[in-house]
Amino acid sequence: MNTLQDEPKPQEQPRRLPTWVVGLAFTGLVAFLLLVGLGLRRAQSGPITVGQKVPGFSVTTFNGETIDTANLTGKVIVVNFWASWCKPCEQEAAELESAYQYYKPGGEVVFLGVDYVDTEPEALAFINKFGLTYANGPDLRTKISQMFRIQGVPETYIIDREGKLAYVKKGPFLSTAEIQSVIDQVLQ
Repeated sequence: MNTLQDEPKPQEQPRRLPTWVVGLAFTGLVAFLLLVGLGLRRAQSGPITVGQKVPGFSVTTFNGETIDTANLTGKVIVVNFWASWCKPCEQEAAELESAYQYYKPGGEVVFLGVDYVDTEPEALAFINKFGLTYANGPDLRTKISQMFRIQGVPETYIIDREGKLAYVKKGPFLSTAEIQSVIDQVLQ
């Protein structure tokens, strides 16, 4: 008595993905993990330190001029991060303008104001209030401040003629003489 119930049923083989699909998925996963790792490494690398080469960056000023630091080799660059809502920034604004006017005729020092997390009308009002004539532009998407890993405003970074970070000031300069003293040391 052989019935259909007694016959062994053929077992279904599990469907397997083609080898190339598995390989492609594995490669994609490895590439994704590599990108995440590189991003974490960059995020944990900390700020640019004195003596390190500063990567080139550009700022489009409120007047529409684009300033690329890669084109300023051979000059000392004073990069000042500020914001219109920052009271300590107000304390140093006149001193920075005074120092700029002092060095402007020689052409060896470039001042660059980087407006941090601000709105254009307030930033322009700040520039007008303090009579700032050196180049100032917004830090769109905080790209430049992230590169320097600023912790707040004001912060000033002075880059030497070779493109290396020579000096960092966190907080406001207290006088034009203080600014000139630092710049003069970098110029030597």
